[in-house]
Amino acid sequence: MQLTDALAIAAPAARAAAAPRLVLGMATTQQDVRAVQRLRYRLFVEDMGLSALMRADGLDSDEFDDHCDHLIVRDADTMEVVGTYRLLSPTGARRIGRVYSEGEFDMSRLNGLRGRMVEAGRACIDPDYRGGSVLMLLWAGLVDYVQRQNCDYFAGCASIGLADGGHNAVAVYDKLRATHLAPAEFRVTPHLPFPYQKLTPAAVPQIPPLLKGYLRSGAWICGDPAWDPDFDSADLFVLLPLANLDARYARHYGVGAMPIAA
Repeated sequence: MQLTDALAIAAPAARAAAAPRLVLGMATTQQDVRAVQRLRYRLFVEDMGLSALMRADGLDSDEFDDHCDHLIVRDADTMEVVGTYRLLSPTGARRIGRVYSEGEFDMSRLNGLRGRMVEAGRACIDPDYRGGSVLMLLWAGLVDYVQRQNCDYFAGCASIGLADGGHNAVAVYDKLRATHLAPAEFRVTPHLPFPYQKLTPAAVPQIPPLLKGYLRSGAWICGDPAWDPDFDSADLFVLLPLANLDARYARHYGVGAMPIAA
C-alpha cells in the first residue's frame, strides 16, 4: 500500500481538512531532498537569525540526510514543499551507526528499542501554512511510516526556543516532568544539560505546538533537557509508544487498521 493510498483510508479527516490544496508524499529524488533542505534552512537558520550556521549553498544538510526518508507536504497548486519531517528507520540507523539524538543524549537505556523505533526530526512548516492541516498530514504520514516499518515507537528531540532567556523552557519542563515523565527504564541523560535549576520559570508555560501534539497523543518526555547552543534551544527527548496513542488520535492516524507488533 502506498502512503497516499493508506491516508485515503486511514486519515479521511486530515484529507478533508487539507483538500484540495495539499499533497502528502515522500521525497523520491535528489531535487526533492534539496527542496526540503532549502525549506529547513530558511526556517531554522535565516528566520532565526543564526549567523553561525549560515551557508553559501542555502541548505540545511548533514550526514543523516542520506540515510533518512523525507516526508513532505506540497502545495498542490505550486508544488512547493511547505512542510517536512525527516524519518530515520532502524535500517537507516544501523547504516549510519547511531541516531541523531545521540549527539545530545546518552540513550543507552533505550538500546533494546533500537530495532523497533523510528526517529523523527527536522520538522518544519512554512509560516504561511501553519493552520493545522499540514501538521495533521505530517502526523498521519509519520504514524503510517512507523507502522510500515513494523516499529512500535517513534522518538526525537522537541525544541523549546530560548529567546526569552530560557524562562519559558524552565516553566514547560517543570510542568511536563510532573505529568508526562517517562518510566525510569526509558530515561535518557543530556550530554550538555540545560541549566534549568538556575533560572526562574515563566509565569505561564507556552508549550510549542509540535511538543503539545506529541503530548496529547500520549508521548513521554524522557528526562532533563539538553542545551543545543547551535540552535539556541532547550531540547527534550520525546518517546511515543504507539500503544499509548490516544484513541481520538489513533482514529485520525489509522492505528488499529493494522496490528502493531508486540
